[in-house]
Amino acid sequence: FAYVRHRLNNSGKMVNIPKTRKTYCKGKQCKKHTLHKVTQYKTGKASLYAQGKRRYDRKQSGFGGQTKPVFHKKAKTTKKIVLRLECTVCKYKMQLKIKRCKHFELGGDKKARGAAPTY
Repeated sequence: FAYVRHRLNNSGKMVNIPKTRKTYCKGKQCKKHTLHKVTQYKTGKASLYAQGKRRYDRKQSGFGGQTKPVFHKKAKTTKKIVLRLECTVCKYKMQLKIKRCKHFELGGDKKARGAAPTY
């Protein structure tokens, strides 16, 4: 993307993305490039009444300890960032994934071209 400023790319130091961007809107009203509000996707609260959770809780209840495997072999150190784009015209929402990075910033200060780096 022209908008995405990868400061130090794949090693994943810092990614800074503007809070608004012009991109194509697939909404029924628009179907053209419009201004979108950018936020970071966040996982919603897990429901206690989902079938898997009900089954798990039933199995766990009573005596006998942990009944299902608990995952411990975590290999990744970063997560892929998912952006949530909301059209300012028709409120259509879409998600856009970007590459992995250790530090993600939304609407931070833009780095001036040719300027000396500040530490």
